[in-house]
Amino acid sequence: MRHPTGLNGPTLSSSSIVPFDITRRYVRFRERHANGYVEFDFSIGDPLISVELVMQGVDYEAFCAEHNVTYLSAEDAAAIDDDQQKWRFGQPGLSE
Repeated sequence: MRHPTGLNGPTLSSSSIVPFDITRRYVRFRERHANGYVEFDFSIGDPLISVELVMQGVDYEAFCAEHNVTYLSAEDAAAIDDDQQKWRFGQPGLSE
């Protein structure tokens, strides 16, 4: 998969079930701003649990390379969003 920042790397298929493994790192790209900053979510072991980070583009690329991340696809991101809605509203896909 070609990553939005131009990086190539492995992606997680939303149909695959991966057991929790603290050696696995995941990145969900959010946005690259005009000033060069990149917003993204970073996860260790489970892509459903993440922290939001912001870094300069060069630092983001170095960070991803150093942690050997798996990039989440748009489908993976949608599945995560759907799961989060379930926890907020009691069922998948419900937004109110």
